[in-house]
Amino acid sequence: MVAGSASAVQALGIDVKNVSHHFELEGASLPVLDQVELNIRPGEFVALLGPSGCGKSTLLRLVAGLDTPRHGAIYAGEHLIEGPDPSRIVVFQDPTLFPWRTVYDNVALGLQARKLVKTHAHRIGQALELVGLDDFGSAYPHQLSGGMAQRAALARALVNDPSVLILDEPLGKLDSLTRLTMQSELVSLWQRTGFTALLVTHDVEEALFMANRIIVFSPRPARILDEIVNDRPYPRKRGDPALAELRHRALSLLGLDGSW
Repeated sequence: MVAGSASAVQALGIDVKNVSHHFELEGASLPVLDQVELNIRPGEFVALLGPSGCGKSTLLRLVAGLDTPRHGAIYAGEHLIEGPDPSRIVVFQDPTLFPWRTVYDNVALGLQARKLVKTHAHRIGQALELVGLDDFGSAYPHQLSGGMAQRAALARALVNDPSVLILDEPLGKLDSLTRLTMQSELVSLWQRTGFTALLVTHDVEEALFMANRIIVFSPRPARILDEIVNDRPYPRKRGDPALAELRHRALSLLGLDGSW
């Protein structure tokens, strides 16, 4: 299921065309991506799954426009990605909230940078309401739990009405119960707002619970081993036997099914 036509934003598709990438370290080339081809439909929720350090987060940085691929090209809709853009927003593992600013002022940062606060101030309250923090606008980051801080980071992204939300292990540092809750809340946000979601995670269950498609990568340099289409309806049940079968398949692709 892809988010419906009642979307609040105009979702963009992402086309990754034969992308290879490497870093220069101490005069040597370190390859991280190897001829990656990937098409993400507008409004789709896609998870990238693979071993630690294989290149998943590097691909996210390229989609965000924070780096440029050494070979190949990436398009958002019909436009070549050549740098950052407010239509593509990244939410990182760490909320990175400014401690001297209130939650409201942290969420307002993107609008302030674009000089849109006066004309779009209503978006700040809407974003806080979307993530369940409408009563915490005057709070400071030190007064928030880990889950609430990550909600504030999500609101800071959503205030820009992104067409693509890029999620780099945004739940990785949360406790297990908060993480499960936030997984459901992120899916709900995606369904309500209609953005295209691209998630990096090391958690197989998280990928299967949230995404329409799971792209499984090899060890570095990352190549696409396979994709798993997950057409189970939302809201999903964690005990669904069909998800257990998909989990077995994902673990097999990662070479981790020996204890199944």
